[in-house]
Amino acid sequence: QVQHVESGGGLVQPGGSLRLSCVASGFTFSTYGMTWYRQSPGKERELVARISSNGGGIYYSGSVKGRFIISRDNAKNTLYLQMNSLKPEDTAVYYCMRVDLGLLRPLGYWGQGTQVTVSA
Repeated sequence: QVQHVESGGGLVQPGGSLRLSCVASGFTFSTYGMTWYRQSPGKERELVARISSNGGGIYYSGSVKGRFIISRDNAKNTLYLQMNSLKPEDTAVYYCMRVDLGLLRPLGYWGQGTQVTVSA
């Protein structure tokens, strides 16, 4: 079955950095676009970033553009999110998810995610 295993979250000071990783399995990783979503208490799950199957097409939400970098290593079935200049409002559970090949909608079950807490 399709699995996404996120790691790398933690507690960090405002202005700090974290690097999230997602190891995917159960599908041909290199065929699919991949995304990072996040959700904080009381808020809707939101798309943070998306990367095309070969890494050539990248999208960032306006709130993270210029601060976060999404990347992938298809040989390792791994997706990354480098998070810089972190702000308290970045606090959330971060999820990795593949997207379908047509409408780029989330395709699979949400995993446990990894908690990112930005606090002084």
